Amino acid sequence: MCRHIAYLGPSVPLGELLVSPAHGLVRQSWEPRRQRNGTVNADGFGVGWYAEGDPVPGRYRRSGPVWGDETFADLSRVVRSTALLAAVRDATFAGADGEAAAAPFAEGRLLFSHNGAVRGWPGSLAPLAAGLPPERLLALAARSDSALLWALVLHRTAQGDEIGQAVADTVLDAGAAAPGSRLNLLLTDGSTIVATTWGDSLWYLHDPGRRTVVASEPYDDDPYWREVPDRTLLAATRTDVLLTPLKEPTA
Repeated sequence: MCRHIAYLGPSVPLGELLVSPAHGLVRQSWEPRRQRNGTVNADGFGVGWYAEGDPVPGRYRRSGPVWGDETFADLSRVVRSTALLAAVRDATFAGADGEAAAAPFAEGRLLFSHNGAVRGWPGSLAPLAAGLPPERLLALAARSDSALLWALVLHRTAQGDEIGQAVADTVLDAGAAAPGSRLNLLLTDGSTIVATTWGDSLWYLHDPGRRTVVASEPYDDDPYWREVPDRTLLAATRTDVLLTPLKEPTA
């Protein structure tokens, strides 16, 4: 389920990354090349981007397929940014949350997406949910596994964890609580990208000092795309990409 992408680099129109490439995110919504689960991502989409001088990103999200949204077509042509996170959604579970369930989720300067599904949802993550403050549960953006994972990440950052540690520990805890889950998380604060591979594909394209792209799958056939091994934490800026193995939880 789902495809997502994050970018750091020179200011470009959103469509240069999401629409124009031969296999960009919009095309991935109906014809992904490397998606292992599901075939069509038509249950919502969203893009979040950062404007110059403002650390808090703007967002545009809808509950329907991206290919039919005329406003997105205009927005992606004229809005420029040096950092973005975007996603198209294939819902694992039926629900009424619509746009609220579409990534990217946001709080402060952070944008977040989840590509995957929690096995045994919702019961499997009930013990982790019980450890959250009541106000965090009441503020869930949607009734979905992705929204709860986001709440778990935010709880860790609120306690002082840096974003890479918060994402890694959330994946490890969720993987232990719900074995067999797919937990590819993607997060950015506009200057750093953090991502995990846990059951689905992830690739990155890095031009040191200029740009970094992290995506569920390559948007073109550039030979410099690199696949991230499964069970890995990726932390990237415009200048560096660091890959750290994530230890598989044991029974």
